[in-house]
Amino acid sequence: MVPMLLLIALAALAAAVVLRHFLPLFRHSDLPKGSFGWPLIGETLGFLRPHPSNTTGGFLHDRISRYGTVFKSHLFGAPTVVSCDEELNHFVLNNEERLFQCSYPGAIRTILGESSLLVVTGERHRQIRSMFLALVASTGLKASYLNGLDESARSVIASWRGRDTVTFCVEAKKFPYKVIMDQVLGLSPDEPVARRILKEYEIFMKGVISFPLTIPGTPFARAVKARKRISETMEKFIEDRKRSPSKQKPVFLDVLLANKELTHEDKVAFLLDSLLAGHETTSVLLSIIVYFLGKSPNVVEQLKKEHESIRSGKGEDELLTADDYRKMDYTQRVISEALRCGNIVKLVHRKALKDISYKGYVIPAGWKVLPILGAVHLDASHHVEPQQFQPNRWEGLNQTGAKCFAPFGGGARLCPGSEIVKTEAAFFLHHLVRNYRWRMDEEDVPMLHQYVEFKKGLPIQLEPLSG
Repeated sequence: MVPMLLLIALAALAAAVVLRHFLPLFRHSDLPKGSFGWPLIGETLGFLRPHPSNTTGGFLHDRISRYGTVFKSHLFGAPTVVSCDEELNHFVLNNEERLFQCSYPGAIRTILGESSLLVVTGERHRQIRSMFLALVASTGLKASYLNGLDESARSVIASWRGRDTVTFCVEAKKFPYKVIMDQVLGLSPDEPVARRILKEYEIFMKGVISFPLTIPGTPFARAVKARKRISETMEKFIEDRKRSPSKQKPVFLDVLLANKELTHEDKVAFLLDSLLAGHETTSVLLSIIVYFLGKSPNVVEQLKKEHESIRSGKGEDELLTADDYRKMDYTQRVISEALRCGNIVKLVHRKALKDISYKGYVIPAGWKVLPILGAVHLDASHHVEPQQFQPNRWEGLNQTGAKCFAPFGGGARLCPGSEIVKTEAAFFLHHLVRNYRWRMDEEDVPMLHQYVEFKKGLPIQLEPLSG
């Protein structure tokens, strides 16, 4: 009798799970085409399957061919509308808090913290974003910031002297980390506090891109603990800073400390967001650029010509200026093309706040909406030969507000540090192409997991340039 009751209970539970999974399909008759996959897991595993970052991947390619550029699915535990359509993406990004709202999975909130700019909404988002905009304003193209960029780039590249090979992804991380530590905290990367933060941050990042299992010992669980240790380190550092402010140079941390509306948790989240946005984004962008340039010697030569022209009007040891940066037209094309091909930000997470009718179908209230930015970047109807790295496609084009190019998101949640990332990349490229040629003897393709990464770290063979 007991086994029979147990079987009935299990059958009832299974039926409830199946019903809960498929019930949203029957509440609206005019949903986009698509499928929900299996109960509980939906189609998430297929969606997350890694693929080269200059492709849409098998999952999206298959769904687009079957259902079109807008389709329904069941991802991250929720009924979802997936958009690979530039018009719908633009519509979603530009109706934040009116029709749509940021809605990242709970695991992302757990690991980044409830005060992270990526996950906060409404007035909290506006408040924290204003702090990032203040940071951008305090750096911008100001001489003190640009001098730091130039010196950091020179330092990293100078450390390669006498080396035949470097693992570029490792080297690329050193450059923005030095800049962030100096500008935000006023620290040298070699100071014990900075080393401690970097050590914990590397553990933290492995968890950000891992499967969210809270079992002790998993990358996700270790990342949550690492975040707590970073918080404790920052708390002590902030207290030390408060006790002796006059002994140290002014940095952006002082602006944070002066803001009485921000909690300690807000300030820790700001630091992690700065590292994630600056450290990770810049280093991944540089790695993608170096990868594509390694396959495009003609582009390298044209890039080198531009930077030799800029340097010809300056002394060899003279630092780059804002005027020099404004002359880097071809460099900007290279950066834009790397952002389009490399797709550092594949998608953003939103949810519908109300039932929304769009081009004949309905996006129901409460459903997740995933604008796939990278799919539009690789759409042949917008970009000729989209998988080819061709910087000259950007000649004479105005990218501002372009619906088919949104590497940093858009609307009210456009990444506030996007121009900083491009400035950092341009300064590093100035010194790289003038000092080295490189080749990639091993094939190491940028793979898009939840974040772009190179399996081998992008090893490159160096050839110093004379004169």
